[in-house]
Amino acid sequence: MINRREFLAAATAGVSSAGALLRADLPPASITLRISEINADLGHGVSMKARAYNGQIPGPLLRMTEGDTVTVDVVNDSDLPEVVHWHGFHIPPEVDGAYEEGTPRVQPKDSRRYSFTAKPAGTRWYHTHAMAGQNTKIGLYSGEFGMVIVEPRQNPARYDADVPIVLHDWGAVFRSDMEGDVDYRWFTINGKMLGSADPISVKSGQRVLFRVLNASATMAHQLALPSHEFLVTALDGNAVPNPKSVPVLNLAPGERVDAMVEMKSPGVWVLGELDDRRRNAGAGIEVEYAGSQGKARWTPPAEFAWDLNAFGQAAGPAQPAVNIPIVIEPGHDGYLWAINGKSWPNTDEIRFNSGMRNRLVFDNRSDMGHPVHLHRHTFELASGVRKDVLMVPAHTKLEADIVADSPGPALFHCHQQFHMDFGFMALARY
Repeated sequence: MINRREFLAAATAGVSSAGALLRADLPPASITLRISEINADLGHGVSMKARAYNGQIPGPLLRMTEGDTVTVDVVNDSDLPEVVHWHGFHIPPEVDGAYEEGTPRVQPKDSRRYSFTAKPAGTRWYHTHAMAGQNTKIGLYSGEFGMVIVEPRQNPARYDADVPIVLHDWGAVFRSDMEGDVDYRWFTINGKMLGSADPISVKSGQRVLFRVLNASATMAHQLALPSHEFLVTALDGNAVPNPKSVPVLNLAPGERVDAMVEMKSPGVWVLGELDDRRRNAGAGIEVEYAGSQGKARWTPPAEFAWDLNAFGQAAGPAQPAVNIPIVIEPGHDGYLWAINGKSWPNTDEIRFNSGMRNRLVFDNRSDMGHPVHLHRHTFELASGVRKDVLMVPAHTKLEADIVADSPGPALFHCHQQFHMDFGFMALARY
């Protein structure tokens, strides 16, 4: 756990393998991300060969200040072309980190420099945007991901400690019935299975901000901390209009939740996944109060329904310039997924009106929910909730607005890697 004072005191012009943090007063910030294969020790005798940034999983925790010029050197020591996507950032397509938008690949045994302005403020992340297909050893099935905290220029401290929680799944296997597409053998938080990492140390009376990232390639997660509630203050790094306390956090692949927890129930607890099998296979981390000892306790929370609009306000939707239909359904000609009847690379471009509010009208005609992501932009619901990954439930229609203020090609896709790799992609342009 790192408090805000320690964050600001971690002065460094680069990023070490221990995950040193960038200080805001060193413009331009300079980051080196080195891609290589490592033996990842997940705990309890489980070891995985994995691709990683700077020899660690998750990759270095990066801190920036909104408006900083950031320079990133990506060194590719692996044997495959790579690209790093800066998820949730509003930056030009040539540095965003998607081949399809025109970001240059980093070839094997080569390096490339990217520069951009860090914006907007919030909990962001970075990850590989390489295709994996049915190779579950690469792409987001592996270990190329890390959290970024972009601080606003004006940010009074309102919490005592800042704790990153990064979820990931390991040992992917394709299910024969294809329900859920992919299953996993092991699960980690911050790169370690439950019981194999140092506990998160807290004190009674502290206000702890948990920044939770679901870096899974395909799987949604539900988290609880027994005897505590989460005050949700931001979704995907964007402040919510109506902060609300909930007993459970729901995160689809790619989503983030900022949640404040008032530490007022001393003991040793498991912050973990609701699903017993996943939690017992590693999806948890211990939270230990000062002076407390003993085995970490877990009790399931009461049944709870996650609703994004509960964090919004009934302001009524603004009038869009245009409605754009997005029909999601199984594809044809060997592709698993289609957008408006076509699968990548044959999908039609999504055309936005520049500088205006464009309404995406999602119609999910499939049996699965899809966490959709539009690079370099933010979805806005009628309730005022703003997200960069939006779960569209199975057999559901849903509307969200996009303000077209970041010119250039923007990649639209499902953030479930298997779906993205098999047809669920399109380019949006103005």
